[in-house]
Amino acid sequence: QLQLVESGGGLVQAGGSLRLSCAASGRAFSRYTLGWFRQAAGKEREFVADITWSGDMRNYAESVKGRFTISIDNAKNTIFLQMNSLKPEDTALYTCAARPSVVSVFTSWGQGTHVTVSS
Repeated sequence: QLQLVESGGGLVQAGGSLRLSCAASGRAFSRYTLGWFRQAAGKEREFVADITWSGDMRNYAESVKGRFTISIDNAKNTIFLQMNSLKPEDTALYTCAARPSVVSVFTSWGQGTHVTVSS
């Protein structure tokens, strides 16, 4: 398993941007896919985006396509989520997660960082 620490959340107005970071520690990074999930108050956690350690495969939820970009800096063992054109409905606790690329279940989770988008 990996240890994951998020940063970069905060308060932003609708239409603004934020960049979230997730620093990973552990070993065998190349075997993992890392991603972002979010959970709004009173709602279930939902998938946002993920990326393979090599960066050659990325997936996005339909609700964020064209607005959010996931990327990875292998040298720093860090992934990023660039969030543009933010909407109030993007308000949530954003959590970084990791899974061995050969399985579909995310097995490592960070503590999360709050994002609030005001209208």
